[in-house]
Amino acid sequence: MKSFINVEDIGDLRQALAEAQEIKNDRFKYQHLGKNKTLMMIFFNNSLRTRLSTQKAAMNLGMNVIVLDVNAGAWKLETERGVIMDGDKSEHLLEAIPVMGCYCDLIGVRSFAGLSDREYDYAETVLNQFIKYSGRPVFAMETATVHPLQAFADLITIEEYKKTARPKVVLTWAPHCRALPQAVPNSFAQWMNAADVDFVVTHPEGYELDPKFVGNARVEYNQRKAFEGADFIYAKNWSNPGVTNLADYGKITSKDMAWTVDAEHMSWTNDGKFMHCLPVRRNLIVTDEVIESPNSIVIPEAANREISCSVVIKRMLESL
Repeated sequence: MKSFINVEDIGDLRQALAEAQEIKNDRFKYQHLGKNKTLMMIFFNNSLRTRLSTQKAAMNLGMNVIVLDVNAGAWKLETERGVIMDGDKSEHLLEAIPVMGCYCDLIGVRSFAGLSDREYDYAETVLNQFIKYSGRPVFAMETATVHPLQAFADLITIEEYKKTARPKVVLTWAPHCRALPQAVPNSFAQWMNAADVDFVVTHPEGYELDPKFVGNARVEYNQRKAFEGADFIYAKNWSNPGVTNLADYGKITSKDMAWTVDAEHMSWTNDGKFMHCLPVRRNLIVTDEVIESPNSIVIPEAANREISCSVVIKRMLESL
């Protein structure tokens, strides 16, 4: 596996899930693969779970790890071609990337959407430069449009907690005080479409995700109707994707608190489990009562980030 961005990159999901369980049973089984190999993790944005889980996964596999926080101690990087670099950016990404590639065997990149230029964000401009110029296998640690390590961990978690062969999984929008990217809901939708689940997306009108991620999911604007009979509720805010109105891209066009997941919302489900990628704004996205309930599985979900990343890094090491 030379890159990991979308669900197609992982191949057969049944096989990937079986491999995840194998690694969960013995996290150090494949240490020999990473001996004398180095992972470079490059962060253009903040991280907690991604940084810790990815570094732990690489160490489990016997790798050395270099972590570069671009905003703390590195030269400020220019990402655009054709600019006159007479401002505060001292180095261009096109020189920095191949230099980084000299010092490692695998590269993980975390670079969020700017939420001002939809075309630039959805072209995955920064990530694709790493793929093109680093000379190394590259995986996404959340990019402008996707977060596949999270979605893979979500699928592992659903597989572990499901009570029926084909559970009903609902992705619900919830309000937030800041404009957030669509990467998590995009990837979650993409992976649920590929899995054997009954998948529903619910959100206010105008918040439609990009069709290439929504796929064949059923879109339901009535949140209560969407929740009825659900086995899993995945709450997540996203800013306006600009699908129906490009001028709204990256903006907050709704703060409707009626969409906050509370105990009443969960009562509409089939004793549903509550999921969220974290970090979560309590009493905006979800109430204290729900996230602290026995049906909240946000911590096991976060723990599975180590497992999803272990599978991805293992496969990349096998391809070297």
